Amino acid sequence: MTDIPRTTSKAGNPVDKTGEPAVRVHNLTKEFPGGVRALDGVSFDVPRGELTSIIGPSGCGKTTTLKIIAGLVEATGGEVEVDGTPVHAPGPERAFVFQDFALMPWATVLRNAAFGLELRGVSRQEREAIARDYIAKVNLAGFEDAYPHQLSGGMRQRVGLARALAVDADILLMDEPFASVDEQIRRKFQEDLLRLLSDEDKTVIFVTHSIEEAVYVSDQVVILTRGPSRVSKVVRPGVDRDADSEHIRRSPTYLDWVERIWDELQDYLEK
Repeated sequence: MTDIPRTTSKAGNPVDKTGEPAVRVHNLTKEFPGGVRALDGVSFDVPRGELTSIIGPSGCGKTTTLKIIAGLVEATGGEVEVDGTPVHAPGPERAFVFQDFALMPWATVLRNAAFGLELRGVSRQEREAIARDYIAKVNLAGFEDAYPHQLSGGMRQRVGLARALAVDADILLMDEPFASVDEQIRRKFQEDLLRLLSDEDKTVIFVTHSIEEAVYVSDQVVILTRGPSRVSKVVRPGVDRDADSEHIRRSPTYLDWVERIWDELQDYLEK
């Protein structure tokens, strides 16, 4: 599996091929109480302006890796650097989109979307204006005054994405953000994400258990082994995104990469 050079990301953003990566993960290890080792020397770079997916067998440490990058979990060993600076805690350059939405149930859509800006001390008028803009971008205009319990799971996930985008972080960390929706909505979300990223100069690290999703949305895919995890391969599918969605999903390149990554993962599932 060879690296395929690209000058633009899947989202159409220019890729800095000469500078330092946005995120560098080096020799990451993580042990939990009782001596359970989840990660065992995980290393990979995340190119700036691209979408990198992390995929691997269930329980291999994908979410743990993402949370260490976010500064939400402390590594046992190794290092994560963001723009060359070691990560020891959350920072304003990173925003996290949780699988379980992590919305405040007592707050409206507008308040939830603006919450990150509120924590940063942005005035109410300014943060609500920014939040309204991103609520519209995720196709939730008209629901600003609704509460999470009044929304579908897919709509709540859109609120979480709006909140992450509103803080204008350079790096979006997304933990299986579409896992709770059905296949039709999932595909629509994939399209919406790529459309949003075409307008936003972001670096994205995207955890997923779906090989098809990883190939479709990603510039780069990091494949982890079964735990304690190491990096098996880092691949670049290079699927041509000029065609429409259905044509891409039927293309030989897309189908070939889905099969090749499945073959790679199957080696670890059978052991």
